[in-house]
Amino acid sequence: MSQTASADHLLETRGIKADFGAFVVAAAFDRAGRTAAFALGDGTVRLFDGADWRAVAAHDGAVLSLAPDAGAAGFVSGGDDGRFARIGADGGVTPIETYGMKWVDHVASFSDGKAALLACSVGKHVHLFDGAGRKLKTLTHPSSVTGLTFDTKGKRIAASHYNGASLWYVASKTDNARLLEWKGSHTGIVLSPDGDCVVTSMQENALHGWRLSDASHMRMSGYPAKTAAMSFTKGGKWLATSGAESIVLWPFIGGGPTGKAPIELAGGDAAMCSYVASHPQQEAVAGGFSDGLVVLADIPSSRILPVAGTGRGPVSAMAWSADGTRLAFGTETGFAAVVDFSKR
Repeated sequence: MSQTASADHLLETRGIKADFGAFVVAAAFDRAGRTAAFALGDGTVRLFDGADWRAVAAHDGAVLSLAPDAGAAGFVSGGDDGRFARIGADGGVTPIETYGMKWVDHVASFSDGKAALLACSVGKHVHLFDGAGRKLKTLTHPSSVTGLTFDTKGKRIAASHYNGASLWYVASKTDNARLLEWKGSHTGIVLSPDGDCVVTSMQENALHGWRLSDASHMRMSGYPAKTAAMSFTKGGKWLATSGAESIVLWPFIGGGPTGKAPIELAGGDAAMCSYVASHPQQEAVAGGFSDGLVVLADIPSSRILPVAGTGRGPVSAMAWSADGTRLAFGTETGFAAVVDFSKR
């Protein structure tokens, strides 16, 4: 058996695959874990419910962003047609808000079963909505928003932008951001599960972080390429990142990452890691590479499990179902797949 065939074993035996012929911009599962969605550069969102594929004409232009809806089913998306839209499980598309010729660059959602929030960014503005799509407020930043995320409790929303990041309390009546400053172009943002650490990717092939509890800075550098994806592991012990010839994991324990070296997994084939997605239940991370390789890395043991072999284009999107049983991934050439890891 060839090396590529061996690497494709899980994809062939436990995967459902498709070729859409358009750049896969983003992937997501709905909150119930029943449906996977792939946002494409041709304006469509492709839904897979475990049995059938459905094509949804979501935007008149490219889809720029995708997230699960605040409810159990469905998704929200943003496009270069200026629409912030809700996509139902049945494939129906309902505009939440429209912004004319302005792009809806980023979308985010939160739900804990009680509270529900939606957000989108348009230029330097973040528009905040309740779970039903009713407008709550607009938050204005110093420059265009480049990344957007809620914390795990839905109490704060964070945005990256030029010269740093802004952290807002959603329910605040004064709407004064905590500005986290660091000179340079910040291109994405994540929050640690405990909400104490904010990390941004930067244009200069580095990461920058702030620990809120003591106002300290964290600098993570040495990347040969820009970091397109960052993902904290479930307990927040590790931050998995792309941008090197391996999956790079920074330790966020014992005072780290300051003064501590990262660990690197699944490297050695000269291909760049282009995307990462931490497993939602275990100390593991999925990594996608520029040659199309997809692997699952167990962090404690450093064991690497091939998921899909090379040759399908750079991996551009990945997402786990909430229970961690299914992984969705897509590539720049339009290949997409859902792989089932559940026990049989």
